[in-house]
Amino acid sequence: MPELPEVETIKNELLPEISGRRIVRVEIKDDKPIRKSSPKEFLKYLVGKEIKGLDRRGKYLIFHLSKGVLIIHLRMTGVLLLNSQENERFARIVFKLDDGNTIVFSDRRRLGVMWVAENEEEVSIKLGTEPLSKEFTVEAFKQRLQSRKAPIKAVLLDQSFIAGIGNMYADEALFQARIHPLKKANDLSLVKIRKLHRAIITILKAAIKNKGASIDTYRSPDGRQGTAHNEFKVAHRKNCVCPECGGLIDRIMIRNRGSYFCPACQKLS
Repeated sequence: MPELPEVETIKNELLPEISGRRIVRVEIKDDKPIRKSSPKEFLKYLVGKEIKGLDRRGKYLIFHLSKGVLIIHLRMTGVLLLNSQENERFARIVFKLDDGNTIVFSDRRRLGVMWVAENEEEVSIKLGTEPLSKEFTVEAFKQRLQSRKAPIKAVLLDQSFIAGIGNMYADEALFQARIHPLKKANDLSLVKIRKLHRAIITILKAAIKNKGASIDTYRSPDGRQGTAHNEFKVAHRKNCVCPECGGLIDRIMIRNRGSYFCPACQKLS
């Protein structure tokens, strides 16, 4: 699933190309992604609107229009491609702009969703702190962890707790901080909280610099793959050698999500 670095990369690359452009046509090749309105209402709302800006909130992309917003969640395999061929194999929705450019929403597994709304509040109100914002301080992180008895891996994936972190980057941050994914969140020492806080920021910034991770279907708007996965130490590396201790990376299930870690470097005790 595209996580914060992948969605941020899409935002950064699309924004200068689409800002100020007007949507002149929308082609619906598959209406499954459209939510909260009929395809006809979706078209009527979007056609003629100017794209004023593009933001990311958690894993959501929010297109600010001359009136209202278009909200997109890519889910597992969704991508937004700029000027891709319109016969892109998994193209679901195609947005045509007044300068001739197109934005193609492609989604192999048909899990991504999009809808139009008056504003982004319905999304932002249910999301936690942005981990790259000034509000994400060590003190705020510590205070919120104190009331969480769940495994720290599960807490990091809770979008109402912290927005945008998914499986891959949670695994990488926990490894960098040397924290076992099953460790109870409220049992973390201040030293470990500081290490995890720093690791989250470091890991996410590095991944954005590398244009995200292309583990499966993710591509940036120009169609290229990201390279962040080349830096992964544990994520998606079961039975590979740990770069720190030489042991083998393991994988366990935590609340139905696969978690990669090094048993030697990330001890539960």
